[in-house]
Amino acid sequence: MSREEKRRLGTQVLEMFDHAYSNYMEHAYPADELMPLTCRGRVRGREPSRGDVDDALGKFSLTLIDTLDTLVVLNKTKEFEDAVKNVIKDVNLDNDIVVSVFETNIRVLGGLLGGHSVAIMLKEKGEYMQWYSGELLHMAKQLGYKLLPAFNTTSGLPYPRVNLKFGLRSPEARTGTETDTCTACAGTLILEFAALSRFTGTSIFEEYARKALDFLWEKRQRNSNLVGVTINIHTGDWVRKDSGVGAGIDSYYEYLLKAYVLLGDDRFLERFNTHYDAIMRYISQPPLLLDVHIHKPMLNARTWMDSLLAFFPGLQVLKGDIRPAIETHEMLYQVIKKHNFLPEAFTTDFRVHWAQHPLRPEFAESTYFLYKATGDPYYLEVGKTLIENLNKYARVPCGFAAMKDVRTGSHEDRMDSFFLAEMFKYLYLLFADKEDMVFDIEDYIFTTEAHLLPLWLSTTNQTMSKKNTTTEYMELDDSNFEWTCPNTQILFPNDPMYAQSIREPLKNVVDKSCPRGVARVEESFGSGPKPPLRARDFMASNPEHLEILKKMGVSLIHLKDGRVQLVQHAIQAASSLDAEDGLRFMQEMIELSSQQQKEQQLPPRAVQIVSHPFFGRVVLTAGPAQFGMDLSKHNTRGFVATSKPYNGCSEITNPEAVKEKIAMMQRGQCMFAEKARNIQKAGAIGGIVIDDNEGSSSDTAPLFQMAGDGKNTDDIKIPMLFLFNKEGNIILDAIREYESVEVLLSDKAKDRDLEMENMDQKSSENDSHKQRPEETSASQDLSLASQEPEGEESSDVTPLDSLSPVDADSDSISISNQEACVTEIHEANVQETESTELDNQPQEQSQTETDSSSNVNWDNKVQPMESILADWNEDIEAFEMMEKDEL
Repeated sequence: MSREEKRRLGTQVLEMFDHAYSNYMEHAYPADELMPLTCRGRVRGREPSRGDVDDALGKFSLTLIDTLDTLVVLNKTKEFEDAVKNVIKDVNLDNDIVVSVFETNIRVLGGLLGGHSVAIMLKEKGEYMQWYSGELLHMAKQLGYKLLPAFNTTSGLPYPRVNLKFGLRSPEARTGTETDTCTACAGTLILEFAALSRFTGTSIFEEYARKALDFLWEKRQRNSNLVGVTINIHTGDWVRKDSGVGAGIDSYYEYLLKAYVLLGDDRFLERFNTHYDAIMRYISQPPLLLDVHIHKPMLNARTWMDSLLAFFPGLQVLKGDIRPAIETHEMLYQVIKKHNFLPEAFTTDFRVHWAQHPLRPEFAESTYFLYKATGDPYYLEVGKTLIENLNKYARVPCGFAAMKDVRTGSHEDRMDSFFLAEMFKYLYLLFADKEDMVFDIEDYIFTTEAHLLPLWLSTTNQTMSKKNTTTEYMELDDSNFEWTCPNTQILFPNDPMYAQSIREPLKNVVDKSCPRGVARVEESFGSGPKPPLRARDFMASNPEHLEILKKMGVSLIHLKDGRVQLVQHAIQAASSLDAEDGLRFMQEMIELSSQQQKEQQLPPRAVQIVSHPFFGRVVLTAGPAQFGMDLSKHNTRGFVATSKPYNGCSEITNPEAVKEKIAMMQRGQCMFAEKARNIQKAGAIGGIVIDDNEGSSSDTAPLFQMAGDGKNTDDIKIPMLFLFNKEGNIILDAIREYESVEVLLSDKAKDRDLEMENMDQKSSENDSHKQRPEETSASQDLSLASQEPEGEESSDVTPLDSLSPVDADSDSISISNQEACVTEIHEANVQETESTELDNQPQEQSQTETDSSSNVNWDNKVQPMESILADWNEDIEAFEMMEKDEL
């Protein structure tokens, strides 16, 4: 982009800001916000209540205060001086009105502190604000004291609302009875409160904000290191146990990292890095960011994303993790190109979930930070698109109006204060050169409302000890910690195409998943209209069936934990007739799934490694199959070999390798029963299917039982077991280390000493290939097959007549109230690659040492002393080897 084009766009941003700001001052001031469609101010109590949204309004000229430092960033210093005088003269902070503690903190307290920060900067420069004597800071301190009563809880978490005049005192306050608050509401205070303490020398504000953060850290889920969305302010119990990076949590993570930047306290960085590791492990599913359950982080909590998560790529830039930032930002940009704006919420296949767009600035924020980090002019073009869309679709005669529905382009009579506080600030900075600024923006940090706080506060009025207390709570992995802010000049290997190479695979991700028009399938080979698809006939591996689902407004989503979720949005169906068919299909699905809940579930099984040097000490928890040999009656023992192809979905090309062995395969591409038939035909005596979800483990995910394919599976005679990725890799690693690995497939772990005896017997029998009663022998020849590359991701889909038992919990099947029908089915329900959760079953550790010496009848063991000593020595060697290999 040429310098002239950048300057033209910067000038256009200034003109757009003037249009919005002048209309607020002309038609709305001193009201809190402008109503741009009716050209008047929004005064709380005079307009119909909008619920919690109105809690941001406190009759304190919200938009003017929120816009103060934006005026200076946009080089409108004369207008800034006038605005400060108006705030000092007109704004009253002692109103009898109940306001949100969170919104008042980030918008009003943050706005006053940001205004004070740039006011003293301008005063030092000597041209403007020479009369200023800290009036904005005095007002900020007054407001800070009005917010303090909210912190009157034993936990230190603030009440969500407070009365500006009466605090929480009843009955005048009309608040103070709430029990819950959101994590972001309690965790997004430290920047403003600490800045207020540092500016004034009054430490109480920073102390209260730190106490709230400490309590949230204490209450994190210790296994996943995630926090929930809503917490009880008195008990600390999580009320909503889903976790993500969007609404309800977003700025909590942001403030941990920025608190370290502003205050230099190591504990904030340690906490952020701990949370960030969990986010990237569980929530990040590039390019998506999906909410999960804090206690079962492998289980997605919902199938849609909200627009507030658009800030996260910008935070990742600050962290220095650029690749996922580029990926998520590009996905969001593709959604914007499809709908002109980012809907308030959209599904995992990028359809509109909530259609509103209140002119949120988070995407513009991330665009600015990515441009600063990469220098890639692509992000200037993204900013240009945002400007064009705002002018084309949101601009009205009296300002800019929020979108009521991005699909129809209808407007809502609102222009929130954050639009002026943030949107124009980030867009102007995106196109501005250093010489266009009246000060160095790098000397400041942005709050979540984009207010400016000077970095020199880190060394001013330090009243808090920097003693590191985080490590008292947990062991920290320092490898994930960066103790300095990233140097953007060395983040890229002098490759101007770096960012583009990451974006390229994602450029069509939205259109591929959410086509603009789905052709109606009316005829089949000229035979006339098709009958509606029935749930019992549905085959998710059938592309035609998937197309029919889309036509009915039903989308199929594969969840991280191995379940499939069906979601219907009637409004997205091709016609009203298709919508009726979709509703009927979903109802049939629910009935069919409910029937399966009544079936008996199978208990977990065991895979025990019995060859040297393990000798039965390693026992892996495995999921059973609803077909094949019953391991509760017959055990199977043999050496393992990997099949070719590795997915086992076609005729086995290395039958000599798997014959008389237990074949190992990867999950995906076809039905479980099909895999079993293929390896059985090749001569295998058993099969182990390893999950293709990297990092999955029976420690964190419920066990599966493998379903059939809706056909008669009596022809499958061999046993089949399912191992999660972590447990499967233990066997694969053992194969790489020891080549010949023998395992026992059984209903439970067998005695270790007896296994050693049996192994001696087994080795003598292998020469003649004799078969032991109730066990299948295997030759010791081992041939490894390399995994064949797969061109597509696992397609775990299923016909409904093969549905296996589903737990009757609230997540299994649900109907939402958003004109959508949602059905979740365990992938046991979905044939082949489907499997069923085994809740309420004992989950054994992946590796179990079974010391059975106390249970052995030594009278039956007639062994010479030399043999016993040799066995003990072999035991010791095996333990040493296991310790060395960390198995």
